[in-house]
Order: sequence, then C-alpha cells, then structure tokens
Amino acid sequence: MNTTSRRREFLEGQPTHWMLLVLLLALAWGFGHPWTNDTRLLGIGAGGWFALSLAIPAVHQIYIWAVWRIELLYKGVSQPLGRYAFPVYAADFLILLSARPITLFCLAWTDRGSLSLPPSIGVSLALPMLPLLIYTLYSVFRYFGVSRAMGKDHFDPEIRRLGKVRRGVFRYVPNAMYTFAFLFLWIIAIALDSRSALIVAAFQHCYIWVHYFCTERPDMRRIYGE
Repeated sequence: MNTTSRRREFLEGQPTHWMLLVLLLALAWGFGHPWTNDTRLLGIGAGGWFALSLAIPAVHQIYIWAVWRIELLYKGVSQPLGRYAFPVYAADFLILLSARPITLFCLAWTDRGSLSLPPSIGVSLALPMLPLLIYTLYSVFRYFGVSRAMGKDHFDPEIRRLGKVRRGVFRYVPNAMYTFAFLFLWIIAIALDSRSALIVAAFQHCYIWVHYFCTERPDMRRIYGE
C-alpha cells in the first residue's frame, strides 16, 4: 500500500470529526452559563472548569484516534514498546477518561443551583437513569471486558477472534456503552442542579457518537470486515 493510501486511511473520517467537534464546542460555549457567582474549587472558577470539561474529552478522543490508527496501520506503538504498548496506552486512556467526570463534577459544584430545579424534579429525572447506568457498567465488566472496551483489539489479534457480545445489556442495545454509560455525566449535572454541567454532559454524549461514526466504525470495518 502506497503512502498516499495509508495517509487516506489514517485520516478517514477525521475531517468530519474535527468539523463536528468545532461545531459542538461552539454550541456548548454559546449556550454556556454566564457564571454570576464567585464560587471556586481548587482555585478555579466555573468558567475554568467549563473550559477544562470541554477540552479534556477532545484531547481524549483525538488521542484515541491517533493511537488506534498508528497501531492499526503501522504497528507504530507496539514496535517500539513491545508488550508494554497496550498498558502504556491504557494508562493514558484511563487518566483522561477519569478526568472527564471529575472536571464535570468540579464544574457542577462551582455552578450548582444554576438550573433552579426543584429537588423533586431533579430526583425524578436522575433516578430512572441509575438502573440503566448500573446494568450497563455491570455488563461491560462482566461480558465485554474493560481492555476490549478501551480498544485492545487494535493491539491484540486474539481479541479480534472474539465474536460480538450479545449478553447483558448488549443483548438489547449493541452499543450500550455509548448509549447508557454517559448517563453518569447527566446524573452529576442534575444532582448538583448545574446548567453548565448539563450543557457539558450533552456535549460529551454527542461527541462520543462522533468518535463512534468517524473513528471506531471505520476501524471495526478494517479489523472485523463488513
């Protein structure tokens, strides 16, 4: 395969990814709360946490795209790092993944009360999400596997031989991780009654689907075929 073809494969879906990322960031920023309070957490105000909670998902998903494609097309991670390739990637992945709800929580805390939701409405909105979230997380750990969820099939041919998971929540919703796991962010925003956190939760939930269609789906075609 020549260099031009490889470059085209490496960038497949990414112009759309970046265009949608810019659009989603613009919408989130445009609808962002004016932050009339002076509440700070760890020395950072709501505006700073808002920017961080938007930036970290972008860094996370661009990092995943770059590592996945470099490994899938060039073995560019496993060749220099050998058996440490996936653990190094997974450590970075988990740090960035953990930073997403943490920064969202910090934003919600500094912006709490801005939704002005009566507690009864907040509870009625958040409670139905909990069973779906818990069942999804259980199914990921029990049937799918955390390493596979992080993209180990890009590194390990043995993972690629596993069939599709049709147990637990995946029996009903094939892409349940993106559909239900991100409800955790919505619950944080609603529980702390934060308008800004709700906007960021919506941004992150939309943006993970951009990742699916622009990065993951093309990669799955290469790994598993049509």
